[in-house]
Amino acid sequence: MGSLNRFRAVAMALVAAVLVAMAAAGVAGAITRHVMLARLQTRAGQDLRLRQALLTSEIARFRLLPRALADDRDLVAATPVPGHTPAPAAQAALNRKLEALAQEFGAAAIYVIDRQGMAFGASNWRQPHSFIGRDYTFRPYFQQALQTGQAQQFALGTASHRPGLYLATRAAGGAAVVVVKLEFDGIESAWRRAGGITYVTDRAGVILVASRPAWRFAATTALDPGLARVERLSLGVAALPTSPFALARDGMVVPAGTDTPHLAVATAPDAAGWRVNLALPLAGAVYPAVRVAQAITALIVLLIGAVAAALVERARQRRRRTAQLESAVAQATAELRSEIHERAAAEARAATLREGLRQANRLATLGQVTASVAHETAQPVAAIRNYAASAALLLNRGESAEVAQNLAAITRLADRIGAVTEHLRGFARKGSRGDRAVPLAEAIDGARLILKEQLGRVALSLPAPDPAWQVRAEKTRLEQVLVIVLQNAIEALAGTAAPAIRLDIRRDGAMVDVDIADNGPGLAPDIAARLFTPFATSRPMGLGLGLVIAKDIMEEFGGSLVHVPSPTGACFRISLAVAE
Repeated sequence: MGSLNRFRAVAMALVAAVLVAMAAAGVAGAITRHVMLARLQTRAGQDLRLRQALLTSEIARFRLLPRALADDRDLVAATPVPGHTPAPAAQAALNRKLEALAQEFGAAAIYVIDRQGMAFGASNWRQPHSFIGRDYTFRPYFQQALQTGQAQQFALGTASHRPGLYLATRAAGGAAVVVVKLEFDGIESAWRRAGGITYVTDRAGVILVASRPAWRFAATTALDPGLARVERLSLGVAALPTSPFALARDGMVVPAGTDTPHLAVATAPDAAGWRVNLALPLAGAVYPAVRVAQAITALIVLLIGAVAAALVERARQRRRRTAQLESAVAQATAELRSEIHERAAAEARAATLREGLRQANRLATLGQVTASVAHETAQPVAAIRNYAASAALLLNRGESAEVAQNLAAITRLADRIGAVTEHLRGFARKGSRGDRAVPLAEAIDGARLILKEQLGRVALSLPAPDPAWQVRAEKTRLEQVLVIVLQNAIEALAGTAAPAIRLDIRRDGAMVDVDIADNGPGLAPDIAARLFTPFATSRPMGLGLGLVIAKDIMEEFGGSLVHVPSPTGACFRISLAVAE
């Protein structure tokens, strides 16, 4: 009877342990899911900003092209006006120029329409489906460009049957309209390689650009018949497919044909009403971590139960052997050995956990280095784009000397990107600590070269630094610090009536202080309190890494970067040790 009771007690204890382990695993899974969703949300927001920046920069690259052609002499000579019929040679010259520009810039098509809506020049003039002679009065972008001077429209091409964005500008003194068509095949391919599902919607929620071409022109929400008709006419399509995904709880979406929930994030609409959307699957980022957390928690609970049961059983064994001293001593010796083995096993598990923490730290460091590469190369790449666009305009005007200067500047910026990448590769091996003598004037000139285009929009006050002043630093990384602080000041001045930046340079004993101040709105108290914390930023497109990277670089140089209170705007002080 005693054996039966003991068996029942053991069985009940096992059932209770399993139930407790299942409950603990459920709680651990819920907590892990919440944490992993928060991490995925942060990662999705960062990826979304990078993908939006790619789309915005591609469109901005093409906006200048129709404006540059607005007063082109070949265009003016080939434009038909009342009482004047252009010579065939003038029209041929215009067609060749449009063809060359389309090939150089990668535009799908460039064409010119007269005031009556007829195309009289096109980059595809050699092709069977040339736009020349086609009537474009039905296109809203043509009517709007004639009235307001600028217009844009996303639609399906009537000749090519390919979707694209049409950018139109009034030209030739109002006698013509220049149109550039931009297609997004390259951006969609880049988005597909980056993972997830990326798509762009207009004001009505209709998908225009997508990493999945089958989603194009689908309505993500139900539209009333009037709005649906307007959308079809504007886009030039016969019908709008239904939404390619279903909405789930917690803001998730499930793509059609699958049962995998995706976390969906979107940007705020831009001036044209476009939103960039990103959906990342939970299957690879959340569910595995949840299952691992549940398994580990259940195992730990069962181990604790087993240890507790073993302790109870050992106590019972001790009480049974109290009458026999020798047996008690032998049992105590055995128990001591068991405890030694258990402690060794516990230390081995602790060592395994420490190695796991070190691996996690290495992965976090790798993420920071990757983000740093994206942040530190963004500014030189933007500067290269501006110099290249300017060089194209100067080349059309025949100003070869200025073109040569721009190409030389592009070469220096490309060398700078290589140097920045080399510095970031040296992160793991703790490269140069910045103990070289660097002329301060050269570093400031290098930063001004990178930001030449942006600085042209603000009033810059800069005293000439003493050429003999040399500081302990490394030239390329000191330029990075100056570019980061100046770039933040330029972006803070957006919307300021009379934007201005002032640099004050002074020597104080063994240190040189460089104050960079602007007359913008200044910093909000909550942003100022966590200014040098990673990913803390007040700008919608900012990553929040610039000042963190700059501060780390300055500390490696033996200097500092601090925010200095200012009655107006914001002021940052860069302190550097004088190189003897």
